[in-house]
Amino acid sequence: MSDTSATHTPATDLNDIDQPYELKFWGGPAMALVPAAVLVGILLWLSLEERASITGFWVGGWAAIVVGLLLTKTPRAFALSIVRGLTAQTGAVIILAYLFAGVFGKLLSEGGLVNGLLWFGVETGVQGALYAILAFLLSCVFSAGTGSSVGAVLALIPVLYPTGVALGANPVMLAVAVIAGGAFGDNVAPISDTTITSAYTAKAEMGKVVRARLPMALVSAALTIVVLAFFGGGGTKSANSLNIDASPSGLLMIIPFFVVIVLAMRRHHIVVSLIWGSISAIVIGLATGLLTPGAIFSIPSARGKSTGLIEDGLSDITGAIVLVLFILALAQVLTDAGVMAKLLAVLEKRAARGVRSAELMISGITLLFTVPLGANAPAILLVGPTIGQPMGVAHRLAPARIANLLDCAANTVFYMLPWHNAVIIWYATLVTTSKQYHLPLPSIASGFLNPYAWALLLVLLFSILTGWNRQYIAADDEPEPAVEAAAVS
Repeated sequence: MSDTSATHTPATDLNDIDQPYELKFWGGPAMALVPAAVLVGILLWLSLEERASITGFWVGGWAAIVVGLLLTKTPRAFALSIVRGLTAQTGAVIILAYLFAGVFGKLLSEGGLVNGLLWFGVETGVQGALYAILAFLLSCVFSAGTGSSVGAVLALIPVLYPTGVALGANPVMLAVAVIAGGAFGDNVAPISDTTITSAYTAKAEMGKVVRARLPMALVSAALTIVVLAFFGGGGTKSANSLNIDASPSGLLMIIPFFVVIVLAMRRHHIVVSLIWGSISAIVIGLATGLLTPGAIFSIPSARGKSTGLIEDGLSDITGAIVLVLFILALAQVLTDAGVMAKLLAVLEKRAARGVRSAELMISGITLLFTVPLGANAPAILLVGPTIGQPMGVAHRLAPARIANLLDCAANTVFYMLPWHNAVIIWYATLVTTSKQYHLPLPSIASGFLNPYAWALLLVLLFSILTGWNRQYIAADDEPEPAVEAAAVS
């Protein structure tokens, strides 16, 4: 079939991105998966060869777009689909949060929080596995308060990773502890995009959603702590290896950390919270001498040199943002090509016979849809209204239960796979931090060791199979405790 947009001139491309041009591929919609496979293949190839770098991953994104263009029957529709992915509001908010979180993390790190945490670890004995657990808990608090797993990673990896390695934490488990805490926050925060999306699509009240989800999230967090207690230590203690002085004054820089959390919990936008956190970090740093005006901004001695910490924070994250843009574009191509719609149509025909099988289908399909997409909230948005909410209502499941089946599934493998934006940002921050402090760099594939993601998957499966934490719609439309598991099929 010819390109239906062929009569349009190139000058109208930017105005035509919302037009319903039909995106077609030679061989059918399934061929839209090939570009995504190219990106994933290059990511894994570089990682297995231990040559992974964010700029190297760019090649995978570029190659995926080129392959997609060669496979499409409608090149203009393909180009417009890419533009839609790059200009989507969700992507814009994510990228803006990345930029301000990158600056915030740089200010905390250079303001001496690394020195303060190193002093704290040496003086209190919070080292090895204990430090890995502390890193997980701090990440949980930050991400739950801000609703941003990426914000937690960007702010905390530059501070917690070098300190923890110096204090004997296992580098791999320490790294995954931070992203595990980010997954926890994404799972439970009322202001998280997945929590909002799951509650909205399930037509549930936010308060009931969070209350019903907490038992599952807290059990998963407890299992994560157990894993970190066993495997989070064993590193080489070398507190002097960072060539920095352990100083309690650096702990003052934890105040901006809590400023961000408090503002976010008072329902300020994540970008607003990060800006005020950065301002407070600058004020405290300048007042205490932990930062100097010249370190924050100054005219460089030569063209091309850094102007200071703000520029450094932005430049550290730009590489990851470029890769995220490629992923957003490819995810839009998958949607516009009809891959997701056809898959949903096939799955909808497989009617669930009992409440247990219905819950397995709701969570399983949500998890499946997070695999090709670069963000987990869109997977919930696709599955929730089409399968989750109708099937849940048919089995009289409480709206909060439906929302939790969607959300918990979306926060499992999503935080393991190396082509997902949260994992990419996590790894990009690890790369920058390890180079700055000359520390070991885990593989991007170590994301598969995320203990919270695995624990949540097991807890979700246990809940579905046994009926634990399941709620139904009562006669007065209020959820009531589930019946015994043996009574459902």
